[in-house]
Amino acid sequence: MEFSYSQQSLDLQRELQGFYSEHIIPRWRDWQIAIKRNNNPHPNFVDELRTRAKDRGLWNLALPDLQDDQPGTRLSNLDYAPLAEYMGRYHGSSIVFNCQPPDVPNMIALQHDANPEQRKRWLQPLLEGTTRSAFAMTEYSVASSDATNLRTGITREGDSYIVNGHKWFITGAAHPDCEFFIVVGQTDPNANSARQHSTIVVPTATEGVTVSRELSYLGSYDSTAPVGEVHFDNVRVPAENLLGEEGDGFVSGQVRLGPARVHHCMRAIGNCEMLIELMLNRAKERATFGRTINEYDTVQNNIAMSRIEVEQARLLVQKTAWLLDQQGFRGARREVSMIKVAVAQIYHRIADRALHIFGAMGGSDDTPIATSYAWARAFRIGDGPDEVHLRQIYRMEQQPEGELADSPYILPPISAS
Repeated sequence: MEFSYSQQSLDLQRELQGFYSEHIIPRWRDWQIAIKRNNNPHPNFVDELRTRAKDRGLWNLALPDLQDDQPGTRLSNLDYAPLAEYMGRYHGSSIVFNCQPPDVPNMIALQHDANPEQRKRWLQPLLEGTTRSAFAMTEYSVASSDATNLRTGITREGDSYIVNGHKWFITGAAHPDCEFFIVVGQTDPNANSARQHSTIVVPTATEGVTVSRELSYLGSYDSTAPVGEVHFDNVRVPAENLLGEEGDGFVSGQVRLGPARVHHCMRAIGNCEMLIELMLNRAKERATFGRTINEYDTVQNNIAMSRIEVEQARLLVQKTAWLLDQQGFRGARREVSMIKVAVAQIYHRIADRALHIFGAMGGSDDTPIATSYAWARAFRIGDGPDEVHLRQIYRMEQQPEGELADSPYILPPISAS
């Protein structure tokens, strides 16, 4: 395995960090004030930053299959990973580079499943950054961690499909610029469980589509891709909006899943780096019982463990990115589940330590720690809870029946004679 980055990636890492130092960090406080106090997640200067980023080649970096005639800079999953990590230090800043969820995974799905006409209508505006999208999978009434439970109906009626369902915790659904959903629903309840579901593009403005509310998690709202609850009531869309063939829904989900999880995990690792930096600074300035708290073993151990865990997590995600580049999702299936569990748990532990070291301030809006804690905890549930992935990993880990008896680690029984 080779985890070293290409020269192109190294050059872009320097360019990206320089862009942050020059353009984003000086405005970061103003951006956060606009979000938290003025309820304005997209102040005017964000569009200016997006234009500058595009001009400098820092655009659409997360698409390995980007075509030569499409805007952006093509990178492998491995080469993009450190860029995603740096963006993760500043929650939501990936919008500047058109590398934000859920649009990037949706672009990947459209690259794979859409026909030329669909790509022109739905993919190209996402690549240009002129619109937003959402992936409508999770449902209100069923445990959606088992995707075969999904009951939103996609029923063929002449040259149309009728969509009925109730989705929620849909990332990006409540954004005012969200122009379409990629909806996962059941087209044939009598088919094999892996072939019952399909994906279809539903424009937000279609009659019968209602975004009923924006959702928070532990009181935290996603300002970049506001999370929404969505109702589809007898929504009629043209049959040509179907992506791929009927029954391809789970395949479509897997195509976007692997790269998306690498992106999520690397952003989370970047956020962990930010939390470690904050812990170090706070521990030096905060004093109790006559000593600064960085002199206490418990604080030293917490920061040291955070460093160990981040380094371990990064290596596992790099391995996963490398496998995706070399073998695709099938070859990286186990690792894709492993990073989901490992990074989510590490992120949660580090955010919890940061809260503890900061004390009351850590739970306020004066620092980004409370937001990190909320989304770290959400990470352990969204996109499949820990238990689902551990179950899958266990299944892939099992040895064929009877192999234990032949293992060199097991001594043969002693003969009675």
